[in-house]
Amino acid sequence: MQNNKVLITGIGIVSSLGEGLDAHWNALAGKPEPKLETEKFAPYTVHPLGQVDWNLQIPKRSDQRQMETWQRLGTYAAGLALQDAGIKEDEALCSTMDMVVAAGGGERDLAVDTLILAEGRTSNDRGVMLNQKLSTELRPTLFLAQLSNLLAGNISIVHKVTGSSRTFMGEESSGISAIETAAARIRSGQSTHALVGGSYNTEHFDMLLGHELGGYLKSDGWAPLWQREGSAGGGLVTGSGGVFLVLESAEHVAKRGARAYAEIESITSGQIRRGRDDLKKTVQDMLKKAAGGDEAPFIVSGASGAHAPTSAEKAALDALSGAARGISGITGHLREAQFPLAVAIAAIAVSKGEAFAPLEDGEKPLDKPVSAAIATTIGVTRAEGVARLVKV
Repeated sequence: MQNNKVLITGIGIVSSLGEGLDAHWNALAGKPEPKLETEKFAPYTVHPLGQVDWNLQIPKRSDQRQMETWQRLGTYAAGLALQDAGIKEDEALCSTMDMVVAAGGGERDLAVDTLILAEGRTSNDRGVMLNQKLSTELRPTLFLAQLSNLLAGNISIVHKVTGSSRTFMGEESSGISAIETAAARIRSGQSTHALVGGSYNTEHFDMLLGHELGGYLKSDGWAPLWQREGSAGGGLVTGSGGVFLVLESAEHVAKRGARAYAEIESITSGQIRRGRDDLKKTVQDMLKKAAGGDEAPFIVSGASGAHAPTSAEKAALDALSGAARGISGITGHLREAQFPLAVAIAAIAVSKGEAFAPLEDGEKPLDKPVSAAIATTIGVTRAEGVARLVKV
């Protein structure tokens, strides 16, 4: 059984903070103000996507037109990651590159959804009404546009990444599983290089509806991530974005003379029954395992802001001596792309050897060099993931 080192050689990020590694690091290091949309989806707030020139990574307009926004986001971020790794123009490397994607269920037809919800209020037989609407109102092509694995398909078409392909679904758990699987394949020798990540477009009413039906959305405006306890609604403020990483074995990196940001030393994941098991203890145990007896001085938290899981994670983080940064307060929660985002930011910190300043009151400063960092994502309703990254 092989035990290859797993290195991050490419990072592609698009969010409300802008696009690219430098834009995000500079924004986080500069004590940023969050970019917010407060009117369009009132009473809910989102972190909207800024201006993106899709042509830079998706040159064919025909490709752009047949993608929903979440697919364009993912394809664009994937292109940034490939470019950053120096692989994008190398056909031989792209054709043998594996891909693992975290994807949602696509963006729905809002007009049809609105019609069904309106008629459902007055219908005496909602089952019959629903069947009628589904058979007469939905476009047949909608089902093709919604397929989750079409994000991987679009990346293959646009960027010529044509090795094996896997798609995971399931909110934050999909992002955790995607990186965990890609890393495990490289570690075991099943893969030498892989593209992994996900994307999420929150600026769509159906995405907000899904969260609000569970009572998770914050409904009284934005507040700093760690200070949302007791606010109206569920505490969650979402954002649009896409994050992809290029992972390679150390041997593969050395062969092509590439540079690496950090090594993914370990990933621990879980999916406890939160009504029965203690989430705080679970997170504490995962953090201790990731720290491996070290202090783990720097932690990039993907905490969502949702009251219960964020409170449990904060209690676990407060018990550590390290300094944590809650990035969702600035980027919004990116759901499928949340774990890739936390891992990417942690990798950049390790590569630079430094932590960025606290993002809000209550976060501890950290002046010493960063040679290792921990990335976390504790899902809104399920899934827990913690990764440890170390300097190469």
